[in-house]
Order: sequence, then C-alpha cells, then structure tokens
Amino acid sequence: METAKIEIERVGGSEQGEYRARDAEGAEVGKVLRGGARDAEHTLVPARMRGQGVAAKLVAALIADARSENFTIIPSCSYVAAQFDRHPEWADLRA
Repeated sequence: METAKIEIERVGGSEQGEYRARDAEGAEVGKVLRGGARDAEHTLVPARMRGQGVAAKLVAALIADARSENFTIIPSCSYVAAQFDRHPEWADLRA
C-alpha cells in the first residue's frame, strides 16, 4: 500500500477524538483535551501497514491542526514524542 493514497480524516471534536487513516483499518492517533492542550495518547497502526509512513501522516495531520487552531500537544505516545524529538521546528507546539 502506498502512503500517497492514504487520506487522513479527523474524527471527533476539539475535546477528544482521533485522526484516522482512511483505507487503513485500525490506524489512528488518539487525542484528548487536557487543560488547553491535546494529549496524543496513542498511535496505532496494524502490523500489515507498519513501515509505510502511515503513523507519520497521522502525526502530521495533528501538527497541522495544532498550527492552524493554536493548540499545543502533550506527546504521551512514545511515537509522537520521538517525532517531536526529530522535528525541533515543532518545539513551539509541545505542551
């Protein structure tokens, strides 16, 4: 499966919800509101889809929304935390 064909959709409201990869059953980044920040609690990608950039696309959607909607992110999920470490340009979005 090519990640170029995967579309990311946002499900839920501003207090809790997920970013899901369409055409990727079970792939998601879950978030909940904690104070004024969104807590990225988990990233789930089915084994058959790992290594294809799906999780990176899910996190990129969360980052884009954080920039456009002016919220910060608590990277509780180890994958999201690692992405923050790899992208110092996101430092202003880390709660």
